[in-house]
Amino acid sequence: MAETFLYLTLGTNDLRRAARFFDAVLAPLGLIRRATEPTEVGYGLPDDRRTRLWVTLPFDGKSATAGNGSMPALVAPSRKAVDAFHAAALVHGGTDEGAPGLRPYGPSFYAAYVRDPDGNKLSAVCED
Repeated sequence: MAETFLYLTLGTNDLRRAARFFDAVLAPLGLIRRATEPTEVGYGLPDDRRTRLWVTLPFDGKSATAGNGSMPALVAPSRKAVDAFHAAALVHGGTDEGAPGLRPYGPSFYAAYVRDPDGNKLSAVCED
């Protein structure tokens, strides 16, 4: 199957805080930190040659802002992983935007929604 995107970027105003948050929240989804740079951290699957999600200080030097209507939905390997993603987000400074549970987008669409400490909305979804 062809890749549908190269990578996603989310802005942050505090890279250390964001790295702690994303390290904890993405681990249940099987994503690891693959890159640590002075202005960004990157995450991906251990067996993928690419870093697919970057969390970065804005290039223009202005404050990062959350996109209204923007939300990456990340694949979760299980419903337990969705639950763990949501719980880790709340423990690490995120806020609840929708507790884990079935959604009306398909018969087995199990998802949770959170905001990171910078206000970026994220979702983890298991369709098994």
